[in-house]
Amino acid sequence: MKKLFYTKPFDYWIFVFTLMLVSLGIIMVFSASTPYAKMAFDNIYYFLNKQLIAAGIGLILMIGLSFIDYRLLKLIALLFIGLCFLLLIAVLIPGIGQIYNGARRWIDLGPGFQPSEFFKLALIIFLSYSISKNQEKVSTSIKWVLYHLTFLAIAAVLLLAEPHLSATIIISIITFLLLFIGGAKFHHLMICGFVGGAGLVGFAVLTDYTNDRLTIFLNPFKDPLDLGYQLIQSFYAIGAGGLLGRGLGKSVQKFLYMPEQHNDFIFSILAEELGFIGCLVVILLFFLLVYRGMRVSINTKDPFGKLLAGGISCLFFIQAILNIGVVTGALPTTGISLPFFSFGGTSLVVNMVEIGLLLSISRHAKRSVKKS
Repeated sequence: MKKLFYTKPFDYWIFVFTLMLVSLGIIMVFSASTPYAKMAFDNIYYFLNKQLIAAGIGLILMIGLSFIDYRLLKLIALLFIGLCFLLLIAVLIPGIGQIYNGARRWIDLGPGFQPSEFFKLALIIFLSYSISKNQEKVSTSIKWVLYHLTFLAIAAVLLLAEPHLSATIIISIITFLLLFIGGAKFHHLMICGFVGGAGLVGFAVLTDYTNDRLTIFLNPFKDPLDLGYQLIQSFYAIGAGGLLGRGLGKSVQKFLYMPEQHNDFIFSILAEELGFIGCLVVILLFFLLVYRGMRVSINTKDPFGKLLAGGISCLFFIQAILNIGVVTGALPTTGISLPFFSFGGTSLVVNMVEIGLLLSISRHAKRSVKKS
């Protein structure tokens, strides 16, 4: 009988980089949220306490999962993604889904619960399992590429109905990357990508939700007191940070000038307080984490583990790049969190669960290399 638990060492550096990012994230959530927490809840520790609880739960799950054989996920891959599809449907039902800033993305379970965060992981697990199981068919037939893209298409429709364009873009990129890593022919992906891209462009052109964001991306000063306000405040925060920053806790923009200062735009406060050097350190930590994750993917002999590690690593890279691109004005504004930093229990717990899976794969990757 195969062992379900392993005590061999995992990738130590992934663990260290994750703890550093989580710790910095908690510090920045506290620093960025204190003025709003005082005003809204008369408790400067309100968001800090919630983030610490999420980090504690995430740490337990991360370490626990690192000891469990990740291949057990094959048994629940279809069930997990099916459940997440039901949650994406449930969030659209009035009375179940919560509306915040014009989007219906949360289910009220006491703490806010965001199904799209779980769906990203569920899709990576399912695609890694299905592609690895049917690798020869995927590499030779466009029908099998379309089969996997069907799951993406259904999810995209549900996510765009929220609307949640950033999550749609993320899962689209991840799906195509996994199919490419899994051996799908490039011209098959190009054909499907062109059709899917045309659909997203059509959605962007025909809806006010994305039209407004594209307009402000091109010129935020066209509407500086409404649609462009948040991005302009982000520019002020980043510019004020300079090389070394104002100092930890000394942000001016967090005093209710910057909307969502502890959520999607927390990187702006980080830039203001810790400066260019602080931003560079955080970006370097993300780069090193993704590098170690991709190293795990390359080293493992198991196709499922290779795709799973690659998908999770790419997810962190894409989310970090998109978030930083948005707050610096390099990309249109979308509601996308910065992994480990943006306030949100669902996001932080899922991020740490994903790291736990990476650590589990790294144990098996090392065993495979030693056996070869």
